Amino acid sequence: MDFALSEEQLAFQETARDFAHTDMMPHARAWDEDEIFPVDTLRQAAKLGFGGIYVRDDVGGSALSRLDATIIFEELAQGCTSTAAYISIHNMAAWMIDAFGDAAQRQWFLPKLCTMEHFASYCLTEPDSGSDAASLRTRAVRDGDHYVLDGTKAFISGGGRSDLYVCMVRTGEPGPRGISCIVVENGTPGLSFGAQEKKLGWKSQPTAMVMFDRCRVPVANRIGQEGDGFRIAMSGLDGGRLNIAACSIGGAQFCLDRTLEYMRARKQFGQRLADFQALGFRIADHATELEAARLMVRRAASAVSNREPGGTRLAAMAKRFATDAGFEIVNDCLQLHGGYGYLRDHPIERVLRDVRVHQILEGTNEVMRVIVSRDLLGN
Repeated sequence: MDFALSEEQLAFQETARDFAHTDMMPHARAWDEDEIFPVDTLRQAAKLGFGGIYVRDDVGGSALSRLDATIIFEELAQGCTSTAAYISIHNMAAWMIDAFGDAAQRQWFLPKLCTMEHFASYCLTEPDSGSDAASLRTRAVRDGDHYVLDGTKAFISGGGRSDLYVCMVRTGEPGPRGISCIVVENGTPGLSFGAQEKKLGWKSQPTAMVMFDRCRVPVANRIGQEGDGFRIAMSGLDGGRLNIAACSIGGAQFCLDRTLEYMRARKQFGQRLADFQALGFRIADHATELEAARLMVRRAASAVSNREPGGTRLAAMAKRFATDAGFEIVNDCLQLHGGYGYLRDHPIERVLRDVRVHQILEGTNEVMRVIVSRDLLGN
């Protein structure tokens, strides 16, 4: 049980940290305010290997582990939490093709995903099926060498901008066993998009409904067999939850570091804020919660990578704990800045808006509790 990072892990941690500070952090405010999807920056990240972090190297991936990915995403999130989260979603979609696709699909789709010449979206949620994902209604009907898709996906990161949409659709009976996974390429007749959503945060990534109206997709674009889709989707979410948890830790660490600097400089009642014991206790609790969250995420990442029994439960535990702690820490860092924290001139309010959604997506934190309790109780 060695908690020290290896030399290789320290090296790509430093690479991610440098990239976050140099190429993301200076632009994060403009990306947020102007709702810019930073394509060039994303492709620069891909040149460092961040477009296919845990995709195999024969198609251009970095072939790293889930643990390695959490280290990278924690650093990237300090540069721009919203943009790091999109990179996480892109990686999740790419991994699903890598892990469950056949040789031809891997060679066709993945090289351009790993360079981020193409962007990918993950399409599970629908207007009437969020937490109850197995009730999805988007249907794919076999017609010779094609499927004909009809339905709508909601809250899709990259919607309207991505090149590939990894979609969970119903090809069979009600419930999880009737769901299949199909890749829909942008430009396919019958594929269209809703208006861009106006969101509280995550403004550096487009979000829109993805709509199918007699959209004909080749059977060759089906990932796995008919009926495999729900299992593929849930496997992808294990990793996605770890990455989003790491993004929450990175965002919280960013805010905590700036709060420490502020408390050392800011004076009230003739003392630095750092000299008030009550405030020091709050900072001590935040640092402790961050360290606990980091350890939980890395433990769960190791379990998922090694396919240990209980890996899904550990990922759910880590996601729930880290995203709840991350938001509470960022919120209190804003409080400790007083009125200054509420201003857009300071970055904490932006991080607050970005990390809030982490408690909702990749499975709400209420659903994380369901996953954990069912596993423990054998339900």
